[in-house]
Amino acid sequence: MFVRIRQHLGWKLFLSYLVIILVGITVLATSTEVVIPSAFDRHLAVMMPMMTDRNMGMGMKGITTDLEADLFASFHNAVNEAMTRSALAAFLTAVIVSLLISRQVVTPVRGMMAASRRIAEGNYAERVQISGNPEEADELGQLAISFNRMAQKLAQTENMRRQLIADVSHELRTPLTTIKGSMEGLMDGVLPAIPETFQQIQMEAERLQRLVADLQELSRVEAGASPLEPTSTAINLLVESIAQRLATQFDEKGVSLELDIPDDLPPVLVDPDRISQVILNLMGNALQYTPTGGVVSVQCSVIRDQELEITVRDNGVGIPHEHLSHVFDRFYRVDKSRSRAGGGSGIGLTIAKHLIEAHGGQIWVESEGAGKGSAFTFSLPVSS
Repeated sequence: MFVRIRQHLGWKLFLSYLVIILVGITVLATSTEVVIPSAFDRHLAVMMPMMTDRNMGMGMKGITTDLEADLFASFHNAVNEAMTRSALAAFLTAVIVSLLISRQVVTPVRGMMAASRRIAEGNYAERVQISGNPEEADELGQLAISFNRMAQKLAQTENMRRQLIADVSHELRTPLTTIKGSMEGLMDGVLPAIPETFQQIQMEAERLQRLVADLQELSRVEAGASPLEPTSTAINLLVESIAQRLATQFDEKGVSLELDIPDDLPPVLVDPDRISQVILNLMGNALQYTPTGGVVSVQCSVIRDQELEITVRDNGVGIPHEHLSHVFDRFYRVDKSRSRAGGGSGIGLTIAKHLIEAHGGQIWVESEGAGKGSAFTFSLPVSS
């Protein structure tokens, strides 16, 4: 019985009310026993002159003494009877109130227990019902709201996990199928053993290698296992260095590269290699999605003397509005065929997002729609 009481919140609530009532009754009874004689004496002191005036005579003293004893006994019994009735009423009230309150408390808790079991079994669509207005919910209502948010996050994580497995499988399947088909063609004599054939196989193998390297990098960045080595860095020198590295590719494609970088920019405390990786990814994407004759610009500015914003803008293919909120998701492609033709793994922007956030900054994208270009901007706190 004791184990059952310890395991049920309703019984605990009932016993807590019962203990309070018993303590109150004990204190009241003790106080009453102490107070009754003095209270009776004060009451009798007021009544005695009246009784003496009405009962003059020789034998009145004994009668008064007997009357005093009867009055005290009656007064004592009346007080005890009132206390007994009050105790019974308090006990019944405690039972009723504890049942009502325990039901209000225990029912949602049991609902969350049942929902958590179903979620643990893989049913991530399970939610706890919330009665009334969520904005006016008490602590238990807020707990249920937090529980539902947690369940929603778990469902999103599970969907992302499944999507990640599907995307990785797809990305691996394409080059592996090409390599396997080419090797079978070589063995069957269908494909000629010429340098172009082996070059095609090598390109697919390199694509696999890039994908594996990007997945390893993403795993380290998301887990926070990729240590940063921040140093005071001049961002203008960093951007100019990357622009020089990509100058040949811009010239070959016929895309102009414009830099709008003031020389008096404050330094930022960042890992130069990681920020270079981000800028290189953004500028490489801008080049890839900008047609011949287009323009890619890189602008840097200081915001409120606290943040440094770097924007990579192009007038290329642009991004439709419905895709803007997903461009930083793993393997997400606005134009799948164009991305695969460029050999991208689809997780470069995801890595860039995690790297910028690890530096205490933010990254976002803006676009007016398809064919109207896009602008990727990230911010970094200025070194104090």
